[in-house]
Amino acid sequence: MPLSCSDLSVMYNKRKALESFSLSLEKGEIRALIGPNGSGKSTALHALAGLIRPAEGRASLDGVAVASISRRMLAKKLAFLPQQPSAPDEMTVAQLVRQGRYPHVGLFRSYDSRDEEAIEWALESTGLSDLADRSLRELSGGERQRAWISAALAQEAEILLLDEPTSFLDIGYQVEVLDLVHRLSREKGVTIVMAIHDINQAIAVSDRISLLERGRLRFDGAPRELAESNLIQEIFRVRGRFVQVDPNNSPHFDIELVRLQPAVSKASPA
Repeated sequence: MPLSCSDLSVMYNKRKALESFSLSLEKGEIRALIGPNGSGKSTALHALAGLIRPAEGRASLDGVAVASISRRMLAKKLAFLPQQPSAPDEMTVAQLVRQGRYPHVGLFRSYDSRDEEAIEWALESTGLSDLADRSLRELSGGERQRAWISAALAQEAEILLLDEPTSFLDIGYQVEVLDLVHRLSREKGVTIVMAIHDINQAIAVSDRISLLERGRLRFDGAPRELAESNLIQEIFRVRGRFVQVDPNNSPHFDIELVRLQPAVSKASPA
């Protein structure tokens, strides 16, 4: 398995942001991490990427502890895209994508034909070849997100960790990014883990879903198995149901716009 973790726990000050989290991935799999705000999705991604050191447990890449792998060597296999990556607006798409080759080029080696091929492949895979000379300021939200994913692909990373890749995007751009994620998995064999808020998007695009609540893993399995449970209603405290719109596709969660009130404990008698 390309990436896994076992009994990961992460502390922020004295608070456990992630507790006994375990996950194992297969090559080319799309794994969605869902859960309410503060459930530990981003923390899990940072721990998998080796960006924070867990208090307990470990993340492993090809059987080797992520913490023991140098950042440059790790970047050749794994790419992490945070929620709001930043770069100068005047930078072109091609310049951004070229930065993705840094783990292979380093400070002293010049770009060679192998690097140029990787950059061209990354641009083509994300549909950005015709926009290579455009500045980032000229791009739409969806195009800019694709440019960042393209830079990650230029690393030739086999694993892509995405933190809320559709946040702040209009619905059309969200579909555009999710379609790219699906194609990268199916056509290029890239393993993808993404934290995502939209339940229906998670169900539509992922092979497996990990549902977190208050730092703990509450569910880990296929989207259809999640649909057959009552966990979405319980954890997100909404009224809703899964509707099978198309028998050939995953079920769609139809949410009533009514949030349930938290249970009020009765005062103990005096």
